[in-house]
Amino acid sequence: MELAHSLLLNEEALAQITEAKRPVFIFEWLRFLDKVVVAANKVDVKEKQKKLVEQLTGLISSAPGPPTRKLLAKNLATLYSIGDTFTVFQTLDKCNDIIKSKDDTPAYLPTKLAAVACVGAFYEKMGRMLGSSFPDTINNLLKALKSAESQGRGEILISLQKVLSGLGGAAASCHRDIYKNARSLLTDRSMAVRCAVAKCLLELQNEAVFMWTTELENMATLCFKALEGSNYGVRVSVAKLLGTVMATALMPKQAAVMRQNVKRATLEEVLELLATGFLRGGSGFLKSGGEMLKGGGSVSREVRVGVTQAYVVFVTTLGGQWLERNFATFLSHVLDLVSHPRATQTHVEAVYSRRCVSFMLRATLGGLLGEKAQIAAGKEICQAISKQMRAVEAVVNDLNGENKTVAADVSASQHVMVCALKELGSLVQSLSATASPLIQEPSIGLLETVTSVLLHPSMAARLAAAWCLRCVSVALPYQLTPLLDRCAERINNLKSSPEAVSGYSFAMAALLGGVHQSPLGIPHSKGMLVVSIAEDLLRTAAQNSRLSLQRTQAGWLLLGALMTLGPSLVRYHLPKMLLLWRNVFPRSQKELEAEKTRGDAFTWQVTLEGRAGALCAMRSFVAHCPELLTEDVIRRLMTPIECAMTMISQVPAIIKVHGAHLKASAAMVRLRLYDILALLPPKTYEGTFNALLRELVAEFTLTDNSSNTTTSLLRSLCHYDDSVLMGSWLQETDHKSIEDQLQPNSASGSGALEHDPSSIYLRVPVGEAIPGPLPLGVSVIDASVALFGVVFPHVSFKHRLQMLDHFAECIKQAKGVRQQAVQLNIFTAVLSALKGLAENKSTLGPEEVRKSALALVMGALDNPNPILRCAAGEALGRMAQVVGEATFIARMAQTSFDKLKSARDVVSRTGHSLALGCLHRYVGGIGSGQHLKTSVSILLALAQDGSSHEVQTWALHSLALIVDSSGPMYRGYVEPTLSLVLTLLLTVPPSHTEVHQCLGRCLGALITTVGPELQGNGATISTIRSSCLVGCAIMQDHSDSLVQAAAISCLQQLHMFAPRHVNLSSLVPCLCVHLCSSHLLLRRAAVACLRQLAQREASEVCEYAMSLAKKAGNGKDTAINLNITETGLEGALFGMLDHETDRKLCADIHDTLGHMLSSLAVEKLSHWLKLCKDVLAATTDVGGAVTFEVEKDDDSEKKDELDDDIMFTGLGDDDKSKPSVAPRWVTRVFAADCLCRIILLCENADKAHFDLATARSTRAKNPKGELLVLHLSDLIRMAFMAATDHSNQLRMAGLQALEDIIKKFARVPEPEFPGHVILEQYQANVGAALRPAFSPDTPSDITAKACQVCSTWIGSGVVSDLNDLRRVHNLLVSSLDKVQAGKGSSSQLYSESATTMEKLAVLKAWAEVYVVAMKIKKEAESKPVKPVRSGDEDEDDLGADVLPPDSLITLVQPELPSLSRLWLAMLRDYALLTLPAEFSSQLPPDGGAFYTPETIDTARLHYRNSWAPVLHAVALWLSSTGFGVCEEKEKVSPALSRAPVLNTGASPTVKTFEEAVKDRMHLMLGVSIEFLCFPRPEEPMEHVMSCLLALSTLLESPCAKTHIAKDQLLAVELLNVLHRLLLTRDPPAIQLQVTTVVQETIRAALDHLQQQHNKGKEEEGQKDSQVTLGEGGETGELVPGTSLVFAAMELLVFILVRHLPQLNTRVKESPSHVPIRPQRLPEESARLVANTVSILAELPSLCSPAGSMTILPTVLFLITGVLRETAVKTADNSVPTCASAALQGIKTIITSPLARVDSLQTQWTALVRSSLASVLEDSQPDESRPDLDEISMLTAITLFLLSASSELVGVTVLQKGCVDCFRNALNSCDPWVQARCYQLLLSVFQHPSRHLSTPYIHALAPLMVEKLKAVERSRPKTAAELQAVQEGIRVLENLVGMGEEQNRVQLVALLVPTLISYLLDENALPSASQVSKGLHDFALQNLMRIGPLYPAAFKMVIGAAPELKTRLESAVRANQASNKAKDAARHAQPIVQVAPTIKLKTSFF
Repeated sequence: MELAHSLLLNEEALAQITEAKRPVFIFEWLRFLDKVVVAANKVDVKEKQKKLVEQLTGLISSAPGPPTRKLLAKNLATLYSIGDTFTVFQTLDKCNDIIKSKDDTPAYLPTKLAAVACVGAFYEKMGRMLGSSFPDTINNLLKALKSAESQGRGEILISLQKVLSGLGGAAASCHRDIYKNARSLLTDRSMAVRCAVAKCLLELQNEAVFMWTTELENMATLCFKALEGSNYGVRVSVAKLLGTVMATALMPKQAAVMRQNVKRATLEEVLELLATGFLRGGSGFLKSGGEMLKGGGSVSREVRVGVTQAYVVFVTTLGGQWLERNFATFLSHVLDLVSHPRATQTHVEAVYSRRCVSFMLRATLGGLLGEKAQIAAGKEICQAISKQMRAVEAVVNDLNGENKTVAADVSASQHVMVCALKELGSLVQSLSATASPLIQEPSIGLLETVTSVLLHPSMAARLAAAWCLRCVSVALPYQLTPLLDRCAERINNLKSSPEAVSGYSFAMAALLGGVHQSPLGIPHSKGMLVVSIAEDLLRTAAQNSRLSLQRTQAGWLLLGALMTLGPSLVRYHLPKMLLLWRNVFPRSQKELEAEKTRGDAFTWQVTLEGRAGALCAMRSFVAHCPELLTEDVIRRLMTPIECAMTMISQVPAIIKVHGAHLKASAAMVRLRLYDILALLPPKTYEGTFNALLRELVAEFTLTDNSSNTTTSLLRSLCHYDDSVLMGSWLQETDHKSIEDQLQPNSASGSGALEHDPSSIYLRVPVGEAIPGPLPLGVSVIDASVALFGVVFPHVSFKHRLQMLDHFAECIKQAKGVRQQAVQLNIFTAVLSALKGLAENKSTLGPEEVRKSALALVMGALDNPNPILRCAAGEALGRMAQVVGEATFIARMAQTSFDKLKSARDVVSRTGHSLALGCLHRYVGGIGSGQHLKTSVSILLALAQDGSSHEVQTWALHSLALIVDSSGPMYRGYVEPTLSLVLTLLLTVPPSHTEVHQCLGRCLGALITTVGPELQGNGATISTIRSSCLVGCAIMQDHSDSLVQAAAISCLQQLHMFAPRHVNLSSLVPCLCVHLCSSHLLLRRAAVACLRQLAQREASEVCEYAMSLAKKAGNGKDTAINLNITETGLEGALFGMLDHETDRKLCADIHDTLGHMLSSLAVEKLSHWLKLCKDVLAATTDVGGAVTFEVEKDDDSEKKDELDDDIMFTGLGDDDKSKPSVAPRWVTRVFAADCLCRIILLCENADKAHFDLATARSTRAKNPKGELLVLHLSDLIRMAFMAATDHSNQLRMAGLQALEDIIKKFARVPEPEFPGHVILEQYQANVGAALRPAFSPDTPSDITAKACQVCSTWIGSGVVSDLNDLRRVHNLLVSSLDKVQAGKGSSSQLYSESATTMEKLAVLKAWAEVYVVAMKIKKEAESKPVKPVRSGDEDEDDLGADVLPPDSLITLVQPELPSLSRLWLAMLRDYALLTLPAEFSSQLPPDGGAFYTPETIDTARLHYRNSWAPVLHAVALWLSSTGFGVCEEKEKVSPALSRAPVLNTGASPTVKTFEEAVKDRMHLMLGVSIEFLCFPRPEEPMEHVMSCLLALSTLLESPCAKTHIAKDQLLAVELLNVLHRLLLTRDPPAIQLQVTTVVQETIRAALDHLQQQHNKGKEEEGQKDSQVTLGEGGETGELVPGTSLVFAAMELLVFILVRHLPQLNTRVKESPSHVPIRPQRLPEESARLVANTVSILAELPSLCSPAGSMTILPTVLFLITGVLRETAVKTADNSVPTCASAALQGIKTIITSPLARVDSLQTQWTALVRSSLASVLEDSQPDESRPDLDEISMLTAITLFLLSASSELVGVTVLQKGCVDCFRNALNSCDPWVQARCYQLLLSVFQHPSRHLSTPYIHALAPLMVEKLKAVERSRPKTAAELQAVQEGIRVLENLVGMGEEQNRVQLVALLVPTLISYLLDENALPSASQVSKGLHDFALQNLMRIGPLYPAAFKMVIGAAPELKTRLESAVRANQASNKAKDAARHAQPIVQVAPTIKLKTSFF
């Protein structure tokens, strides 16, 4: 392939390759040329132009394939437009000659087509440059057109279209000729030709004025004709042509009108023409003779559907503004269409017409109008409805009039009503909460209008009105309860009107069905209301025969709807329901027999309807309340069901007696029965299988049914991937709702509410706008087929065989059309059964059953109906899956092989090739591996059969299935398959789109098979990869959208496996263009691909899209239709969200934007923020281009310029782009979510985003750098706009954003005003955003969210001034009053759980505020009081507005008495609600303080969200008031007594204080322990933290301490639970908090023990009792489970081992252990370990002496271990936190009173000695631990020596070890270590016990003296070294002081010479370093001090050595001289000491 990449065609290379590969080589060269010619240097191109033209024109006659000719033509045209144009006419003539050629052989055809393509390309590219040559060319093409075959006709028309587009108005002279020749082809046999003509005429109408003036009617008629028998592609093209021509006729293009004086058509004329097509189809008025006028013969459905699309094109072309102005006319016109008798000749036709009109309205209204205009349109629709309704009422009331017209009027009006109401419903639902003006405005009276239709005589209209009300209630949930009440009231008042009973019951049922879409629900009492109404209706049904039918139906409908409210509500009414169900059916066989003899036709009708209704309610119950289906309930349901089954068999006899009009009611009973049985487990009705199966089989084999009804389930049972064979991909287009009508099965797409009223309350199927149950006849068959699939797996083999044989018999018996119908139904049932078997993992049965099934299936594989062949293939695959035996599979495969080898007819070749594909699909690669080779070779052969495209399609489809299912086993066949795919792509005519689609599937499957190998660089892989890329390129250029979609998904696969080889620079622009495609599947594919690309390469994608937009903007290439503007691809995607309705597509757009956001938002911050802001700030005014604020400072002089700019840009752009719709609320919600994500991304990216000072300095350095904090005002403004919108969802998102902003920016200081934060300036905005959320009509969820934001704001500390805080605080106060109003207050709109949610949110918010207030108060109390500053310091300006520290608490204080009570009540509720299910009997029967028993399940969730802060607040309150002591004293004031009574106990007795404490302790600990035992993984960490904080706060109060200390088991349980929490939760903050709680618990126990000690002392005054107090008693045994110490040890050891695994000896002993060097623990871990160690050290004090001896070894082992592992040198020589804690712990233990207990003396001594031994061992110098902190180890040793001297005296081994340690330290090269060592030695030397200190003095003093003497030779260089010397001297001085008088001289003789040796002589002094001087001064001062201390000794020493004396004297003289010199300076400065003194952070001694 690489050889093809050259400017000229490499002819040598071409000659060398095989014939088969040449076309690919040529195509690859043309692809390369296409890219390179544009980019190359013009000079180079001109040089080689001649040769290039030769090569390219040579290719024309080499019979190129379709993609090649397209590319060839494009290259030639480009070459001429870039290079010289001398030879262009020669080339053109050459092409014209080829076109004229008389050679009609198929072999010459490709050459002709290539020439045609070249001509088209020349004119398109160069247009008028080609001068006057065009008439000849055009005539030549038109001549050729007459004689050409279909492929030629298509190509010529495409070329003509290009010629026209290139020449524009210049070709006017030829327009008529083209028109005349082209128009006759609109009815061509070939659909591809029809499409081409439509496109050609579309191009023509741009300039040819006559088409939309004089020829307008003819054009319309032509288009209608073209639509007859059309396929989807033709419908789309012709509709586009027709719609555009009509729109142009109405509003001609300016240029054309100026040239000629044109008579414009009026709107009425245009609409009239379109209506002709809709109502009368392609035949004109009189053409088809008389019967047409009589109203016989209906319009062909294709024409109606096509015209419907044309209407939409017409309106879309005219644009949104036009529609807005002319909506009334348009609406009345389309509604007239559906009221016309020709549109509604039969019921099904009427439904189809309604669907078409609904589609017109939805597509125009929903897509083109913004929210304001939609509201106006809603008004118009309302008026239309009320006008119709008035007419109907007039007719109904005029009883004397002629009845005939009455009926006609009413039936016509019902269809108008259905369309109008359906559209109104959809409109309101899409507007959601923004529709409130439409509902609330009294002048519109929407609700009155819609409810008035509930009394319409027609059921369809009543149902539509009910549906519309359901839409209103879903959009505006606050309307739900009032509407229900209104309907209930009307039903009760109008009981005597059949329409009212029916209409209002429909409405109530619809509203109940909508409840699940309203998150806040309805009050529980409404359930009771519905039940009572329904019961009443059923009870009174028999009283009045005129109403009995309606009342019966209404009663059961309401009960069915009630079931959708779910188990929590139905539970209460179940016994009553079971009773009602039992009573509807006869109790026994006898009663049934008796019933048959009674009654007339009417009573039977009522009875059957009643039973159908009862079964329907049962089905609703089973479907919506599965939790209530206990075995007992099922048993009781089965009684009526079994009775219904028996009854069904009797019904035919009854119908015989009473007439056929009962058939419908009987069918309804069967439908309901099948529906409910399909939901119940088949085991429950095993006994009735035989009778049931008889019914089912009779149903779908049409035994008793004379019409040939077919099931609608076949498509859904076949595999989704087979849609290309069945054409069901139409389901995936934008026109799905109308294209459904054209599907072949019965009544397809004729779903309507009136077919099954129960669907009004069921969930709407995904993707549908409104439920559309199919007509009863089809529904019953569907239900029977579905149930057959459920039952079949449970039937015996014998019966299976009988049924299968019976099926074969049925098919044989039937003839013609009926046979097709029966066969379709049987196949669907068989597929359903096989699917059931596969799901149940059961087998098909023995040989004879298989044989029978196989015969059935094989017979259908060569059925002429393609859908049946599909079903048969699918069934064969499923059978193979179910049987699962290799021999059976082999037999099936062999049959198909044989058949394919011999058969020549298309039908059997297609059927059997699919059979092979399905076999592989269901058995997978392994199961069918042995047939792979044969299958592939046969299918490859079939795929090359050019004579039948159908065979090619099926063979390729099967091949794709095989490639998919074989996986890696297919790897060997990849190359041949790939080369076949390429060959076919290059040769199959593009009009055979199905073949190309299947080729795309094959290519995709092959790419997946090769998979990640595609990244490789080997020769074969490179070839495979480039073949794949060529294949994708061919498909990308195809004209069919589905093929382009396949190309995109192939490229997407390639990009996944080999991203480097997919060229994004060409792929991304192609995807961007497809985003505007009119084909849904293509848009989906494009977005899905973008989503994948954006995950990895978001920035590249956006750049390529932007450069494409710039290119398109330069206007060279106007063919690109793009909606990308300066906002880039992101902006275009946001725009798509406004008009796309497909869920998958929108989800992918959300993901794509999400990925782009994640990777780009931080770098391009202002761009993304502006995007979000533009969307959120969207004005809802439609009309005029939407202008956004321009980002400028709001200076007044700039305002004027701004307006001018906007004015001009607005005018300029307006004609180019129609004003887009302002973003809809859904998009705005998404933008608000994006805002929150941007904030989060910035937080994770860089902290500078939240620091104003840094941000400003960064911006000064780099103006492009963008930081979030600079955009704060925008963030606040966006959040504010969202939070105050109409739309509730947007308000939620806005409040969430506001909360995020407050949390993230609360601490950001304002650099210009120290002491203030930047958010302070936005107080007003925050207050204004929150206030509306607290208005009385706001939904609870928004108020709850707003409470959260309030508490965040108050607690954030942004606002320090109380008066400013009051605004927000008052909102919370007002809410608190609401909470205190108690249950059952005011009229409720929502369910009780919504009230619960709101109240709990308020309490939670108060709790959070209180927690913060207490924290501030505590911090203020712990701060030392500032001393009053003297002098003029800048403190006072700060002090002015620093508040009294307890300011916030003053706001909470007044509410505390009521709050604390409410909080406690809430915790009590929560505690009860967390009880396990088995204690449910203990729950109070009438609910808790804030929940009702009915809503208990939803209430749990709300409690779960808010209990934690409340727990913390209650703990703070209890601990600050001493467990509510103050509260106990003051009685509840009368004002609060109306609050809910919160006393859970029944008796009113007042509890003692102790009992109250105990209760509250149990409540608090119970809630905490229950939660901490098992915190759900989804619980936020904040809850865990709050809970732990609450516990530690609680344990600070003395009451709680005594409580937990007295009940030791409680404390043990608490510690066990905390231990478990540590195992599951990692964050260090939580672990630290756990240690705090443990410490509190241990301290509480210690205090308690201390009290007992004191008591014991008082009582006995003796010492003995002390031995047994504390844990462990006399034996010292600690019992796990009851011992607090043991529990604490477990937990603490766990923490230590987790952070210092080396402590665990087992780890060291394991063979895989690699010793780890001790490292510094991270800060948080270090604090944690330190806390743990300090708790450990306290534990022994909790034990009795014996007990403490049990744990001490462990404790000391751990503490010394921690010391060893954490004593690591630090940079600043400080003692590490953990080591410091360990030292403190050692001290605590060694100095404990245990040492004084006589009985333990020996144990204690041994313990102390071995501990010291461990420390000594650890402090041995060791190569593996170079950074050991010797100081900490020495300190530990010293601690032992000083604190446990008595135990250690005289132990020579230890003494030697200690001495060695000190010696090592003295010899250390680190001066700091020496200095500390001297200090520690000093403390040892000074120890009062001389027994201890003497050995050390003897051992170490000589070494010290030696070290100090040596200093003379090497004077200290640094301050640290100097300090070490000074410390040494101090020790020496002390030794001198300790010596006895008689030895004093020797000691002074050591000291003084050493000091004198440090003195410098006077010459050296000035030049000496600072440190050296320091030493000199130090020595001198000391000498001056020692002299007077020991005068005698000093004199002796000085006298003995004269040289000492002279040195000393000269030093003193020099000193005095310098002192005099310095005297002046001395006054100014205080003396600074050179030597730094060492201070330990913690003093251990």
